[in-house]
Amino acid sequence: MKVAVFSAKSYDHVFLAAANTQYRHELVFFETHLSRATAALARGFPAVCAFVNDHLDAAVLEALAEGGTRLVALRCAGFNNVDLKAAQARRITVVRVPAYSPYAVAEHTVALLLALNRKVHRAYNRVREGNFALDGLLGFDVHGLTVGIVGTGRIGVEVARIMNGFGCPLLAFDPKPNPAGEALGIRYVDLDRVFREADIITLHCPLTSRTRHMIDAAAIEKMKPGVMLINTGRGALIDTVAVIAGLKSGKIGYLGLDVYEEEDDLFYEDLSNTVLKDDVFARLLTFPNVIITGHQAFFTRNALENIAQTTLANIADIEHTGRCANQVVAKD
Repeated sequence: MKVAVFSAKSYDHVFLAAANTQYRHELVFFETHLSRATAALARGFPAVCAFVNDHLDAAVLEALAEGGTRLVALRCAGFNNVDLKAAQARRITVVRVPAYSPYAVAEHTVALLLALNRKVHRAYNRVREGNFALDGLLGFDVHGLTVGIVGTGRIGVEVARIMNGFGCPLLAFDPKPNPAGEALGIRYVDLDRVFREADIITLHCPLTSRTRHMIDAAAIEKMKPGVMLINTGRGALIDTVAVIAGLKSGKIGYLGLDVYEEEDDLFYEDLSNTVLKDDVFARLLTFPNVIITGHQAFFTRNALENIAQTTLANIADIEHTGRCANQVVAKD
C-alpha cells in the first residue's frame, strides 16, 4: 500500500525501512507534521502514518478523505489527537500500536525520579566545571516512600514492579484494577487518597475529556508538601500553570516531565538557535527542581523496532483483510 509517513525523522526512515522489507509497502516520508496546512500532501495516498503531535481533527480527516485516504495508521499508542467520530463518518479506518515497550517508558519514568532526587543533572554540570562540593545536592532514600500510580495498564504495572523492588508501598487509581498490579501488592484507592498519601505520584493514564488537567490547583492542594510529580503520559494531564504555582509555593518539591501540553511546536525539533515563544514552558525551565525531557520515554531501539513492525503489519492487515486487531473505533 502507498503510505504517506508524516512527522518522519531519520530514525523513522531507518526502522520503518528495515521492517518494510517484509511488507513492501510504498513509503513516502514527510518531515512536516500532519495538519490542516499539510493534509494536501497526502492526496493520492490510500494510507497515512501519523505520530503523537500530528493533528487529525474533522477538517484534516475531511481533506484526507477527499484525497483518497482510507486508513490512518498511528505509530503510537495514544489516539487523543484523532477525531474518531469524524473518521468513522468519513469511512476512514484508524489503527494504532497499543503496546510497543512498556519497559522503555517505565524505565524512563524511574530515571526521572532518581535524577530529580539525587540531582544528577546538577551534579553532572558541577563536576564538568571542576566543582565537587556537595552543598545543594542532598537527596533522600526512596526505600519506604509511598508511590502513587495513576493508571495501571502495562506501563503503570511495570513502574509498580520497579518501585516494588525499591521497597516502596504502592497505591494506585484506575477505574479497572489490574490483577497483575494487585499481585505486586498495589492497593487500589480513590484518586483523592493517592493525592493525599503518596510521596511520589506518577501518571500513566490516557488523555480523555475526564483526565484532562486532572492535576489542577485543587488536586495539588490535596498533595503532601514537597511531593514529587512525574508525567510520562500525556502533557495535558497536567494544568501547567497550576503546577508552576505549586512549584513556587513549595507544595511540589520535584517535577519530572517527558510531555508538555503545548509540546507540538517544541518537541522533536532543534530550536537551539531560536527564542522560545512559549512563556509558560520557559518559566518551567527556570526551576532547579524540574527536569524536562522531550517526549523521549518511548525512545529505545526495542520500542522503535516494535512500533515499525506493528504499524506496517496493521497496514497490511487492513489492505489484505479489511480488519485489524489494533483498530480504534469511536465510543458512543
